[in-house]
Amino acid sequence: MTKFTRRLQKIGNSTLVSLPKEWVDSHNLKKGGQVELETVGRDSISLSVSEGDGAEARATADLVISYPLPAEENIVADTTGAYLLGYDVIRIESGDAGVIPVGDREEIRNSMRRLVGMEIIEEDASHIEMQFLLDAATLSPAKILKRMSSIAVGMCGDVTRGLVSDDRSNLQTIPNRDVEVNRQYFLLVRLIRSSLADRRLAGAFNLGNIDILDYRVAANLLENAGDSVVELAGLVAGSSLSPAQSQMIFEAVQGFERTASLAIDAFTAPDRRLAIEAISLHRRMQERLAGLRTMQPPPGGRATAAAGEREVGEVSGGQLPVDFIDVIHMYEKIARSWADVADLVKPIYDDKA
Repeated sequence: MTKFTRRLQKIGNSTLVSLPKEWVDSHNLKKGGQVELETVGRDSISLSVSEGDGAEARATADLVISYPLPAEENIVADTTGAYLLGYDVIRIESGDAGVIPVGDREEIRNSMRRLVGMEIIEEDASHIEMQFLLDAATLSPAKILKRMSSIAVGMCGDVTRGLVSDDRSNLQTIPNRDVEVNRQYFLLVRLIRSSLADRRLAGAFNLGNIDILDYRVAANLLENAGDSVVELAGLVAGSSLSPAQSQMIFEAVQGFERTASLAIDAFTAPDRRLAIEAISLHRRMQERLAGLRTMQPPPGGRATAAAGEREVGEVSGGQLPVDFIDVIHMYEKIARSWADVADLVKPIYDDKA
């Protein structure tokens, strides 16, 4: 048994170790090939050549982007697009054009922070090489979608608590948290597109063509929901709602977290019964919000709710406050996103008919 010693290297958020050249050559391993790692006890790892699953492993997809770009192109959009299309290695080459300007380099570097698993592995004045360092087959579309939902629901929960809190400083963190929703969204879209191009990968995820399409729709719904929560946070932070108005909205949206959780569990299971429960809870919440929206205050008087005659607050000209209506609208829009995810779950058909 030959023993080798290697020094660990840190590239971005990943820790890398090189393989002995003799071992790589003896197994005829090439760039894009796969190896298997297995933990052995507490302090050891076993490395072996991947036998695959009977199907040929997906070859590494490389892309070269020539710099400078045409005037109508954007370097960040091009690299992000290549990532979403499933390219494993993206090279930006300036060729005879000389160096890549510092400004573009910083834009590229900043854009990498939004792309989970993509790291810059080589760079000089005229060349930047990025590589996707995760094994797509070990990822889970269901877990990524659940993470997107969990982050967005947590954001919405903090905004809702901000409605009835004297301290709304936490609302300032919402846009930064939405960045992580976007990161997970980009990763999920990459996996979905890669699954369409590689049936082996789709098989590993146990996804058919319709399932892949549904995941793409669900991912888009949750990404948009995160953006809507950011907009809601801005509305709440800058609103002039009275305590009574805020309390009414707060009470109307209770149960949203349960609805969202059921919707995502129903979709990823999939389980139509959970979906029906989520849709039912969403309908009740929408009815409560609609009741607030349709209250008709008397001219120059106070707006009251029919049930319990709860005071909303002073209004002028017989109209509900614009802030009040806007916040209700955003909650309706956000909740609709998770209801639409639940709607994607296939109905249960009676095969005996």
